[in-house]
Amino acid sequence: MSRVYFVGCGPGDPELITIKAKKLIQKADVVVYSGSLIPPPILKLCKKGELYDAAGLVREEIFDLLYKNAKSDKLVVRLHDGDPSIYGAIKEQIDNLEKNGIESIIVPGITAFLASAAALGTQLTLPGVTQTIIVTRAESRTKVPKREKISELAKHKATLIFYLSVHLLSNIVKEAIAGGYTKSTPVAVVYRASWDDQKIIKGTLDDIVKKVRAEKITRTAIVIISDVIDPKTYEYSKLYDKKFSHGYRKAKVK
Repeated sequence: MSRVYFVGCGPGDPELITIKAKKLIQKADVVVYSGSLIPPPILKLCKKGELYDAAGLVREEIFDLLYKNAKSDKLVVRLHDGDPSIYGAIKEQIDNLEKNGIESIIVPGITAFLASAAALGTQLTLPGVTQTIIVTRAESRTKVPKREKISELAKHKATLIFYLSVHLLSNIVKEAIAGGYTKSTPVAVVYRASWDDQKIIKGTLDDIVKKVRAEKITRTAIVIISDVIDPKTYEYSKLYDKKFSHGYRKAKVK
């Protein structure tokens, strides 16, 4: 059966690509990639195939490229930054291909919020602080359901992560405070996580907008609002507690 591979190439650092993704790119006859979001060293892995930049194409043109080449039994890769399943618009592509008899296979990749956490040297869930991560985007041209308004999500006081939204940071801050976060809540903005020109801006809801404006960052950044960025206190994990038993270890003290 003819197929298309939807491949995540990771957040930017070429060494953070999976082995499976690398092998597919190297063998691909056709790679349709997501513009400047794909690092040049990763594109260079495609030594024998044809490269098509999707940034200058519309939906129908992308579908036509994928369909015609897959139908000709070529190895076709639709290359996405990060992980294809997070804001990757792959569902519409997969459904169209399926209607026309083309199978789709998704190859996951490391997404930008995980690279951002690594850059910050932090843990996104901390006992005694939060055990929940909410990944979302601020409303702009793409509408967000009312139940997912920032002020509603903020009520959970979880680790709140924004994609595609740094240009709307002022509104994010207002909504987050309206939802219950204090002005002193830590915020981190990570620009181009894991790339050579990565930047980290840390602050609070009270001053982060001013700091980010000073750096002129308006795109390609992850915003994280959470006490885990700079916790005043937290609890130790129960998993490694000497009083805690589990299937692989008995408690060492009673």
